[in-house]
This record gives sequence, structure tokens and C-alpha cells, in this order.
Amino acid sequence: MRSTSDRIRHALSFEIIALALVTPLGAWIFGLPLGEIGLVAAVSATVATGWNYLYNLLFDHALMRLTGHVRKSLAVRFLHAILFEGGLLVVLLPFIAWYLGVSVIEAFVMDLSFAGFYLAYAFVFNWVYDLVFPVPAPLPAPGE
Repeated sequence: MRSTSDRIRHALSFEIIALALVTPLGAWIFGLPLGEIGLVAAVSATVATGWNYLYNLLFDHALMRLTGHVRKSLAVRFLHAILFEGGLLVVLLPFIAWYLGVSVIEAFVMDLSFAGFYLAYAFVFNWVYDLVFPVPAPLPAPGE
């Protein structure tokens, strides 16, 4: 399993790179001021960073319990990304509608757009992260 410092590096690098990409793209696509999208992105990233850490910790524990390892196949990576973004979508929808002064439907469309971006981004980022920072091999059990 990953160490706490590795999980923190993962969560922070994920959000910093995403913010640098999503803020100007979101402002351009939705025709909103960079500052408004920037604040929504920053709040969303802050919430997502905490969710990222907790979600990955819980997911890895569940995967370890179910399979005996934390290696992720292509199908498991897909499930991992879908569940992560679905949970985040539910949490962020009310904030987006309130802050931008848009209907819940408009906020949902915006949130889905961001989720679509983050879904693809999370898949690619996590795949590359695992290549650059592989999961350490498990320690042998005592007596082995």
C-alpha cells in the first residue's frame, strides 16, 4: 500500500495540475469570467483534495480486502474513476448553483462537464502516477 506522504503527494499534484488546466478551459467554454470559474475551481479542488485522499485510501483498503492486492486492472481503474467523480458531483452541485447564481440544471450541466474532464484526467493521471511512482512491493509476512 502507499504511504501517507505518497498519498499526500498524489492528491496535491493531481489538484494542482488539474487547476492549471480546468480554470482557463472552463472560463472559455462557459463564457464566464476567469475569476468566477477560478473560485469555483479552487473550492472544488479543495473539496476534491480531501475526497481524493479519503476515497483512494478507502478504495485501496477495499481492493486489498477483496483481492489481496492494490494493483488496478483497466476495468478497476475505470470503476475507480467513475465512483470518485460521481461522489464529487453530488457534493459540489449545490455550491456551483449557489455561487454562480444558476439553476440546478445549469449547474448540473456544468458539473457534468467538469466531471467529464476530470474523469478522463483522473484516469490518465492515476495511470501515469502509478508508472512514475509504483506501489511498493508488500513486505514479506513474518517468518517468510
